[in-house]
Amino acid sequence: MDAGERLSTGPPGVPAAPGTYRDAWGIPHLRADSAHELAFAQGRNAAADRAWQLEVERHRAQGTSAAFLGADALAWDRFARQARIEDTARRCSAALERRDPETAAWVRAYVDGVNAGLAEAASRTPEFAATGLAPGRWEPWTPLGVWLAVHILFAGFPAKLWREEVVRRLGAEAVGLFAADGPGTSGSNGWLVTGERTVDGRPVIAGDPHRYIEAPGVYQQVHLSCPEFDVVGLAVPGVPGIAHFGHTGTVAWAITNAMADYQDLYRERLRRSGDSGERVEALGPDGAWRSVSRHTETVEVAGGDPVEVEVVETERGPVIIGEAIGEGIREGIGEGTDGREGYDGPVSLRYPPRVSEDLGFSALLPLLRARQVADVDRAFDDWAEPVNVVLAADTEGGLLHRVAGRVPVRDEQNGIRIVPAWEPGHEWRGWYAPMPRGPVDDGIAVMANQRGPATPLGVEFAAPHRAARLRHLLEGRKDWSVEDMGALHMDTHLGSAQALLDRLAALDDLTPDANALRDRLLRWDHHMEADSTEAATYAAVRSAVVRRLAAHPALACLTGLPPACPEVFRPWLALVPRIGYALENLLTARELYGIDRAEVVRAAVEEVVAGAPQGTWGDTHRLDAWRALPLNESAADSGGPALSGDHDCVLCTSAVPGITDRAARGPAARYVWDIECRDSSRWVVPLGASGVPGSPHEGDQLSLWLRGDLVPVITDVAQLTKEHDDEGDEGDEGDEGDEGEERDEDDEGER
Repeated sequence: MDAGERLSTGPPGVPAAPGTYRDAWGIPHLRADSAHELAFAQGRNAAADRAWQLEVERHRAQGTSAAFLGADALAWDRFARQARIEDTARRCSAALERRDPETAAWVRAYVDGVNAGLAEAASRTPEFAATGLAPGRWEPWTPLGVWLAVHILFAGFPAKLWREEVVRRLGAEAVGLFAADGPGTSGSNGWLVTGERTVDGRPVIAGDPHRYIEAPGVYQQVHLSCPEFDVVGLAVPGVPGIAHFGHTGTVAWAITNAMADYQDLYRERLRRSGDSGERVEALGPDGAWRSVSRHTETVEVAGGDPVEVEVVETERGPVIIGEAIGEGIREGIGEGTDGREGYDGPVSLRYPPRVSEDLGFSALLPLLRARQVADVDRAFDDWAEPVNVVLAADTEGGLLHRVAGRVPVRDEQNGIRIVPAWEPGHEWRGWYAPMPRGPVDDGIAVMANQRGPATPLGVEFAAPHRAARLRHLLEGRKDWSVEDMGALHMDTHLGSAQALLDRLAALDDLTPDANALRDRLLRWDHHMEADSTEAATYAAVRSAVVRRLAAHPALACLTGLPPACPEVFRPWLALVPRIGYALENLLTARELYGIDRAEVVRAAVEEVVAGAPQGTWGDTHRLDAWRALPLNESAADSGGPALSGDHDCVLCTSAVPGITDRAARGPAARYVWDIECRDSSRWVVPLGASGVPGSPHEGDQLSLWLRGDLVPVITDVAQLTKEHDDEGDEGDEGDEGDEGEERDEDDEGER
């Protein structure tokens, strides 16, 4: 079947008219006469459905979000300015024009579409009126800036700040104790089963990306059709094409975070020179002082005074930690205030797009055009940021399991700690190649941020529980169907619970009530179900253990943050979450700095017994979606719907043990790609297709997402409704919304 046939509806050979169509869930299906026109349509549709989200992301990339969001956004804006996100995006855009003019023109068409639809969409989006924000103008580099701003923290370079503190305060041997998928990183599940393990002999790819749950969502379900290609997938609003999860009709792909390390932090020695001190120099590895780039920028803050930010860049990269501009950069800084080497002075960030002037956008069009696994493989050769593990399969039996992205070759210490810029040996020496590949064993491939093909490229990986659980479940059958995959998405078995339960089992001399609690937990099935009282009790004991470990003098030394630590990095340096996510390691280590862990667990159990009666896990484990501007504060304070799952479950709805049971992270989408019959595929997002408050499609998929149900992927135009006015009139959307809600209640099982 060629692209023209896939675009047909009605009598054979009659193509669908260009325009915007909607299914019952308001998902946009965009059709155009060329790839260029389709990019324009995608940009205009993104503006129509996600105007506020697009403008928030544009301002975040520019470091101007505090101008309308207020002081809460200042920390990010300061980082965005100092890390030079906008300038890097501009450079990458200019390089794309030189290296790949076709893709550059395609990106410009998308930008033109955003600009064509933004003003009208903003007029019906209440956040603009609430903040007084006027929609701005997108530039050719803006999608690249949005992509970089969304992903610059994906590799978790702030974890090096944490390791630095651990080494300084506890010693190098302590670093491994805290190795875990921390609160600031994002992960995913993904799995591939070949036809030998499915009921109909057709391969399936399924999974779910784990990210902060945002309203509106970070992924947009979309269908892009033109004579050249016909693709369904999950797009990132503000970026053309379908990068992470897509199905072209003959080949499908999906990704997870590879947990690779590809960004470095350098401790800098800087000095000012000249009568006014305007000139700044940095000490390099050859012992020479060289001038660095320096200027100041002003960040406007709604409701507050403007803030000046000093932007300094050395040969390594932009300085993201340093002295305030009022005091200036002191000469020779390189020592911590306590006399040991630290990062209380300037620290620069070196990251691949800043060095290579490439964000990997040259992969986007080839992915849309892919017909076989080999096409997807070649497209991902151009991938840059972030580094991902890729699974793909096609209708001809082709399979792919590989790592894609750009990782520098450098000294091993660069990946672990902040390294001194003035010492030789820490320079980048080209790019890691070829990128590793993984197997498809016994008809199965699983990617869940665990150690796997990306092991040579990383330092810390997710605990193996999610990957091991998925493989265990998949190996148990050879008759999997698309419909069965939802049960895997929703699996709540918590493999990491055993370490604490083993400590509980070894306790004696408990009070009668504590003994009864322990016995209940030892009989528990380890499933974090929302209606489970045992799951709630386990979580309460776990949090009490975490808090007590954090308060112990042996570990409490890690509670103080370095004076110069920017606020944006604090999630990586907070002790209680660090202990919460590393609890399994801390409980199973042979020795833990003299801490009597049996006594800690005993005291935690007695604390829980003496406290308020435990309800169910869902009473406290609730969705806490992030909004740039909450329009209803009281609703936000009350918490969202009850959730099953937990951090190390396949249903990864991450609480923060010791801090809160609420979950800000979780499956930002779910998908099941039927490789040979795309119309049998399924998907869902946490809220809905629309980002317009009050739209019938703002949250009409939430109930499905909570239950683990999926929406059918529809490509038949006969089942869609064309919008009356493709310049932005969404009159049909409301009618279809009513139909979608009715289907949700009446015949979801049939779908």
